[in-house]
Amino acid sequence: MTDKTDAQPVSPAWMDSVVYTPTDSAEVERLLTMPLASDTLDVMQYAMRFVGRPYVGQTLERHDPEALIVNLKELDCATFVETVLALTTVRREGQADFDAYCRHLARWRYRHGRPDGYLSRLHYFTWWSNCHLRQGRIEEVPLPAAGIARRHITCTFMGEHAHAYPMLVAHPEWADSIVALERAENGDTVTYLKKEATGWGRKALPTIHDGDIIAILTSKKGLDYAHLGFAKWGRDGRLHLLNASMLYHRVVLDEVPLQTYLSKHPSFIGIRLFRLKGME
Repeated sequence: MTDKTDAQPVSPAWMDSVVYTPTDSAEVERLLTMPLASDTLDVMQYAMRFVGRPYVGQTLERHDPEALIVNLKELDCATFVETVLALTTVRREGQADFDAYCRHLARWRYRHGRPDGYLSRLHYFTWWSNCHLRQGRIEEVPLPAAGIARRHITCTFMGEHAHAYPMLVAHPEWADSIVALERAENGDTVTYLKKEATGWGRKALPTIHDGDIIAILTSKKGLDYAHLGFAKWGRDGRLHLLNASMLYHRVVLDEVPLQTYLSKHPSFIGIRLFRLKGME
């Protein structure tokens, strides 16, 4: 395993190339040993710890060849969700060391649970959710029939906009493989909660719990989802979004209800929700 100043051999072999700083590893171990607010560990106990942390995009695009990057200092919407889930699953299994955290983070981030080149990363949320649903690590939250709609998922954005991805610019030979991966997982028709239904309130949406993963669907051509975060019921009885926000440049629990947030973005059409299994 490699921090930016020192090399420390750790098994399995891929962990020799993990990129982190001593500050990150110390914070991970502090979080894994912190006193819990209750006997039951839920996702929000870790998610709320990152409120105020800076938002920085493309933090995973800084290392070539591909390596597991541990960065708690700067988060985007996807790395925020992965970081929280990794901490929660490690702690739930009774572990408290940095090596265990790295193994769990890799399971959340990569197709086969380990970095094996840029193409092994679960770049689309469709890829991510399908992978973890198959593995039984998450489950989809059921939604009221009156509020749902259906959408055909087609992921083509990376293949059509390779110039927007630093690693594909540096390695144009990977473009055909990205397109092949896109085609392999296209075709799903998913059920989602319509934008207007997200404002119904807690009594009408009783299946949604604090800490459920919110994935925001977009109508943008070639993209499946535009943003991720966690669900949090507010004192106003409305659903709110805890997320690493590009708008606020930090992790925030948005003060405006989720429906208001979604209405400000014409391309956002609704949400799907997923729950870490075992977190009832």
